[in-house]
Amino acid sequence: MDIVSQLYRWTDVILFWGLVAIRAWAFLDCLMRKNAAFPAVDKLTKPAWLAMLLIAGVFGSWLYPSPIGPLSLISTVVAMVYLADVRPAVREISGGPSR
Repeated sequence: MDIVSQLYRWTDVILFWGLVAIRAWAFLDCLMRKNAAFPAVDKLTKPAWLAMLLIAGVFGSWLYPSPIGPLSLISTVVAMVYLADVRPAVREISGGPSR
């Protein structure tokens, strides 16, 4: 195995586990937020976000394990939208990670 192949393999492994961590963080954060905070900030409901994040995590991580595949990238976008848009708004209303 040459050095370039090893570099590609390790880059894929690092990207894969990094994206798994981002998806897990988004799902666990959503799980800890209050139900009432989501409609209060005009976002989708908590069960809707949990379902989207769970489905995105399953399809992006386990059913299509390539970190640069289309399903992986789409599932990462779902997690990043939650983390960048929904999480700050819900966190501001709820004041913390409690249920």
